[in-house]
Amino acid sequence: MSVVIITGVPGVGKSTVIDAAQKAKGYKVVVYGTEMFHVAQRRGLVKDRDEMRKLDPAIQREIQEQAAHAIAQMGGVIVDTHCTIKTPKGYLPGIPKWVAEALKPKQIILVEASPKEILGRRSNDPSRARDADSEDDIATHQAVNRAAAMTLATLTGATVAIVRNADGKVEETRDQVVKVIG
Repeated sequence: MSVVIITGVPGVGKSTVIDAAQKAKGYKVVVYGTEMFHVAQRRGLVKDRDEMRKLDPAIQREIQEQAAHAIAQMGGVIVDTHCTIKTPKGYLPGIPKWVAEALKPKQIILVEASPKEILGRRSNDPSRARDADSEDDIATHQAVNRAAAMTLATLTGATVAIVRNADGKVEETRDQVVKVIG
């Protein structure tokens, strides 16, 4: 398997779907944010993952690049990441050109759900410090992700698939992901 990027807005259930696919097929999965967190933590910049999106964008870019090179050395993996990160200064590419060039993905899979479902999932997840977004904010973020994914596809030749992760349908979404990966 080549590198496959699976992405979605916070709270869409992306990691849950990836975990289900990993259990079903034994895929090797790397969480990009965890790799970035390890880089930032070693540099003494953050104490938890949720602090990273508040770092200066220039520092976030440095961390992204260092994490991309580490992941590229791992070979064929599923990369669990965010296509874009909503920051106080605007949307930051989660997979900028230098990351895409290092990873060379063959596929990009966007996991989506309705904004209402995502808001419900966020409110039921006490483990993360989520931003307070409206349904319109979430819909905009998903639209920004679609545009970013197609831009990545243009740069890398990757295909883009969109799978819907409706409430209570993780197995169906997992099966869609497995089918796309092949």
